[in-house]
Amino acid sequence: MLAAGHAAVDFYQGAVPALVPFLVVERGYGYVAVSGVVLAATLLSSIVQPIFGVLTDRRRMPWLIPVSMILSGAGVAAGGVTGSYALTCLAVALSGLGVAAYHPESARLARLASEGSHVRMSWFSLGGTLGFASAPVLVTPLLAVWGLGASPWLALPAVLGALVTLPAVRALSGGAAAARGAAVPVSGRDDWPSFARLTLVIVFRSVVYVGLSAFVALH
Repeated sequence: MLAAGHAAVDFYQGAVPALVPFLVVERGYGYVAVSGVVLAATLLSSIVQPIFGVLTDRRRMPWLIPVSMILSGAGVAAGGVTGSYALTCLAVALSGLGVAAYHPESARLARLASEGSHVRMSWFSLGGTLGFASAPVLVTPLLAVWGLGASPWLALPAVLGALVTLPAVRALSGGAAAARGAAVPVSGRDDWPSFARLTLVIVFRSVVYVGLSAFVALH
């Protein structure tokens, strides 16, 4: 259930690049303009995610999972029908905010559900990858036939994902389950140099990954 929910949320990370060619064709946006749309979605989701990580470290927030899923879907759905460039950027930024809010709390519940199994956590991760990869397959035919005016239908995966995930969230947020998932104090020293090197690798990888996913289709 959590893997299916992860697929529904990450669907919207792939949906924004899939919107780019249609924003160019129907609204006449140039490369700089659509770069701003992609930036609005990806930058906000990246910057605020550690904030949600801090919040969920301090207290359990299972309600955040369905709320963030709906926010992700609503942002992309609204992005296709807004009347101005600024509102389009704001809508996809809200979608990115939902994506950011989802991941820390859902990862906590996934670790709880997997009982420490790395294989099970990999299935949870795979759900997100499949969601991202399926976005162009679903978004492109829909908008190619009915145009950006059909983008409100893109909220449907978020609604379905929230409904599928809700029973798992309720089950894993119970007293016994929460006790098993309580944080255990860890002693030791943070290895900041290694952390910085890994972060740089992720940054450079993301530049290529997001750039290709956003602009190859447009080209």
